[in-house]
Amino acid sequence: MLRVLVILVALLLVLAVAGYFWINSRINSVESLTDYDGRPAATPGEDWLLVGSDSRAGLSAAQRKKLRTGSAVGKRTDTMMLLHIPSGGGQPTLVSLPRDSYVPIDGHGKDKLNAAYAFGGPKLLAKTVEKVTDIRIDHYMEIGFGGFVGIVDAIGGVNICVKQNIKDPKAGINLKKGCQDMDGGTALGYVRTRKTGALPDFDRTQRQRQFFSAVVKKVANPGVLLNPFQSIPLAMSATDSVAVDPGTGTFDLLSLGLAMGGSPVTTAVPVGSLPTINGASVVKWDTEKALRLFKALAEDKPVPEDVLTNK
Repeated sequence: MLRVLVILVALLLVLAVAGYFWINSRINSVESLTDYDGRPAATPGEDWLLVGSDSRAGLSAAQRKKLRTGSAVGKRTDTMMLLHIPSGGGQPTLVSLPRDSYVPIDGHGKDKLNAAYAFGGPKLLAKTVEKVTDIRIDHYMEIGFGGFVGIVDAIGGVNICVKQNIKDPKAGINLKKGCQDMDGGTALGYVRTRKTGALPDFDRTQRQRQFFSAVVKKVANPGVLLNPFQSIPLAMSATDSVAVDPGTGTFDLLSLGLAMGGSPVTTAVPVGSLPTINGASVVKWDTEKALRLFKALAEDKPVPEDVLTNK
């Protein structure tokens, strides 16, 4: 009996090591984090910049039609979030960075935050986020529409609680209020729709954080990780569609999953006003509260209650 157990443990170790090298060899990297004069110093904990792009890469014409993504060939950032994982293993904090945030962008004056990606790709976006938050980004992760759908379907869908009825033909959804399982296409429509609330983009950031937390929590479930019929398709879908900075490896992704396995503190950058500048609606942060939010993260401390937008 002991001999059988030893053999089983040895086989599991071999499979784990093989799986590590297999996944590591499939990870796509993208140049995103660079050194520059005045770059913030390293801080305690681990900080991730999580970016969802509207890239249609990997989607066929039929899939684009079914998912209502349109046929645009450009690539812009649709979602940007800053995730802080405390050094002591405490509760992570997930902060939405509104894409219309009006911020200084090197070489381009002031513009919307997602314009940084359009002007200079991941490098300029990461640099812009570092400069406005004074937080050094340790890891960068980006995923497009196709990868979004594939990952959700690989884990058998996610359960999302919808606050209100939502019907949006452009996003391909007709959802009723209440908790429900969503496949990849439905989840994509849910986080993209603007058919809710007086400030639809702020509702979108809430849904994006809600969705991200639900996905990572399910991925971290042993029932998924230990089921080869889900874990292998998940690993293939994730490595095919997710791009990370060259310094990020399998263990870093595992750390991300474990940190998000609980319930993170979710919030957005405190907003001061919503002016129209040069004909475009933009988001101006509440500077005092935003600085206190980012200072707390940089110092690896809990975020003050009065700056949280989702109490």
